[in-house]
Amino acid sequence: MFEQVTSILFPVFTLVVIGFGVGKTLKTDFVPINRLNMDVFLPALIFSSLVSMPVDLNQLPLLLAALIALLVPGLIMTLSYFTSASYKTWAPAQMFRNSGNLAIPLFGYTFGDSATGSAVLLFVVSTILHIIIASLLLSNNGAGSIKHALKSPVFIAAIGALTCNFSGISVWEPLYESTQLLGQASIPIMLISLGSQMTKVQRSGLRIGVISSVVSLLTGAVAFGLIYLLIPLPTQQLQMMVLFTMLPPAVMNYLFAERYQTEPHKVASMVLFGNAFSIITLPLLLSLALSI
Repeated sequence: MFEQVTSILFPVFTLVVIGFGVGKTLKTDFVPINRLNMDVFLPALIFSSLVSMPVDLNQLPLLLAALIALLVPGLIMTLSYFTSASYKTWAPAQMFRNSGNLAIPLFGYTFGDSATGSAVLLFVVSTILHIIIASLLLSNNGAGSIKHALKSPVFIAAIGALTCNFSGISVWEPLYESTQLLGQASIPIMLISLGSQMTKVQRSGLRIGVISSVVSLLTGAVAFGLIYLLIPLPTQQLQMMVLFTMLPPAVMNYLFAERYQTEPHKVASMVLFGNAFSIITLPLLLSLALSI
């Protein structure tokens, strides 16, 4: 088991370490690179994955599982109203996990190409809900923010692929291969960018980072328990949900917090330390998933 877990995580963490080194030595500005990834490479990955993935009622259990994984932690965090913690600060970080630049490559290395479609589907559901819920929760102009977000290339690529898929429209093969080729660039960029973010970890945020990571594992465990009891999933998808429900927070949480000035320094600590601690938590979670 140890050798299997190591062989899966080694490529992921190698690219993260490279990204950390790039951030430390070259001081590379990843803002335009991430923009290119979000607007070009990632939409291409989403399109090429969803347009060829069998999408039918067999995917309904996975969609229901994704909704439980995303919404249950938000419901649990309503308990924050009985404490001094801000729901707007804490809830999104527990709900919306790193389902893009960590989960997609992790699922690919763990389960092979057969998991790519499911991984992308989970990412699309998470991203769309994140845009809608975060805009409504944090923004004074929720409707306007949602309207702008739904024009994003990620959303357009997902809708275009699903439209072709459901309607039976076949995509011209050279076009499909082009989107596949573009999409392959997305995953290494995600991991290298994540590594560069690790250079911003500061010890002053350690306390809130530790608390957030522990809470994230607990809320994720509750969500997975409900999925295990209520949703009939194939073994591979059930193993994927172990990881999906307990991943660290998505970087997008910080982007929303900064944009709407919802204690961005605290959210940054949650995101950065949560992803840094994944060096410890991911091997444990992966061992648990593979044992199912």
